[in-house]
Amino acid sequence: MSMATEQPAPAPKAAKARPQAISVTAAAAERVKALLDKRGKPSAGIRIGVRTKGCSGLSYTLEYADEKGKFDEVVETGGVTILIDPKATMFILGTEMDYVEEKLQSGFVFRNPNEKGRCGCGESFHV
Repeated sequence: MSMATEQPAPAPKAAKARPQAISVTAAAAERVKALLDKRGKPSAGIRIGVRTKGCSGLSYTLEYADEKGKFDEVVETGGVTILIDPKATMFILGTEMDYVEEKLQSGFVFRNPNEKGRCGCGESFHV
C-alpha cells in the first residue's frame, strides 16, 4: 500500500503590474494643479492626446477634462489626475511629462522614447 502525498497546486503567477503610460515630474504636477485650481469649476483632470499636425506628423494636445472618458487611461500622481486619450496611448507610452520655465518661454515638455524625429520648430514629432 503506497501513501500518496498530495502536492499543493502551484500558486497562480501574479500578473505583472503594467507601468504607467506616462510619468509626470513634480514640476508638471504642480503646474497642472495650478491650472485646475484657476479653472473655476470641478474637473476630472487634464486629458493628454495627440493630433495630426505640423511637418513631422503628430502634436501633443492638453485639455481640461470635465469627466473621465470610457476608455481613458488614468494616471494619478502628485495629487493630480492625468487622463490619456485611448487613441494617444500607443504614441506616448513611456513618456515623461515635465514643466519647464525659461527666460523666453515656459510650457509642458514631453520626453518620449518612442519619437523617431521632431520637426525643426519642435511643434510636432513622429514615431
